[in-house]
Amino acid sequence: MNKHITDKKTGISYTLQGDYYLPDLALPPEEEQPIGIWGQRHLRYIRQHKRLLYSNLLTSGKLNSYLADIDRQAEEMFSRLVKQMAEREGISEKLKAGNQKLWVGKMNTIREAATEVVTNDLICN
Repeated sequence: MNKHITDKKTGISYTLQGDYYLPDLALPPEEEQPIGIWGQRHLRYIRQHKRLLYSNLLTSGKLNSYLADIDRQAEEMFSRLVKQMAEREGISEKLKAGNQKLWVGKMNTIREAATEVVTNDLICN
């Protein structure tokens, strides 16, 4: 028996594994891009709740670029929200220099609120 055969009709090649010929399948190549915390959170969400989208992105070779784009959008949105909320609350470098403990508390509250908005609008949507 030949170790490798190719079906002339379909062009699919097969490799002998034990007693069976299995197709030589591979995912399309995908450019590796770094994925941050937002992209990882979205990946976890689509794996659990949007399985069809996840499967389509994975098999088409677009999952990594999709997650990198979501990560970039979420990071930009988060930074913009934190800056806008801090300005609205009157939190400045002057407060940071005068009362560091109060500044940290307020900034933590703002960061949590911004995280919730980004999660609801981009990550779990």
